[in-house]
Amino acid sequence: MRYLSLIILFISASFILGSQTDEIMNEANNLYQNKQYQEAIEKYNSILELNYESSVLYYNLGNAYFRSAQIGKAILNYERALKLDPNNEDLLYNLSIVRSRTTDRIKEVPKIFIVEWWEILISSLTTTMWQILVLVFYLVLISSITLYFVTKSGTTQRITVFTSLIGFSGAIFLSLILFANVQRETSTEFGIITTNTISAKQSPNESSDDVFVIHEGLKIDVQDEFSDWYKIKLSDGKVGWLPKNSMEII
Repeated sequence: MRYLSLIILFISASFILGSQTDEIMNEANNLYQNKQYQEAIEKYNSILELNYESSVLYYNLGNAYFRSAQIGKAILNYERALKLDPNNEDLLYNLSIVRSRTTDRIKEVPKIFIVEWWEILISSLTTTMWQILVLVFYLVLISSITLYFVTKSGTTQRITVFTSLIGFSGAIFLSLILFANVQRETSTEFGIITTNTISAKQSPNESSDDVFVIHEGLKIDVQDEFSDWYKIKLSDGKVGWLPKNSMEII
């Protein structure tokens, strides 16, 4: 009975949280429609404070920041939405529009075609979707092997051999993609500059020499941290240190 009570309590809490977030989301959407963008931002952020997140929430928050001319925060939230829904065309379009308003135009270091193709592939779906695909192919493999030993039909056995090969090959290949996707998510952090203009330092202290200047909205690779500083790398290979309060992690 105790476990049943805990399950019922968990379901009830989830239902209450869902109703609460829906109510606040509707209020925020109405504020946005009435062009009260700062008030809408506050409402959307209050949902995040309830430990709830979704691609729709980040998308709406990005729109509100964009309308209030906060380019860095707009890009930040569009990027967070894309982590949950990487193929959303509206998100990709809005992100391209906002990026066109940024100051910096940094050329990326050219990548080998196969490396670029691989990065696009592993980031095309979320980790959860890759997990589901791996599971599907493993089920195909197991089902085919089982059917091979159960059936007495020679034709069916030949078909199951073929489907087993498909299931095995697909499961192995997708497992590699899943591993690469998880490794990329856990080992690589990206941030968005939210300060209008900031000078990157040669080392993590204010008295250090400036190495380059960057502006709001730029996406950077976060490589390390020390005290109140992040070591960052630009897409053209330049490296420097920035104060943590000048940016936010995606």
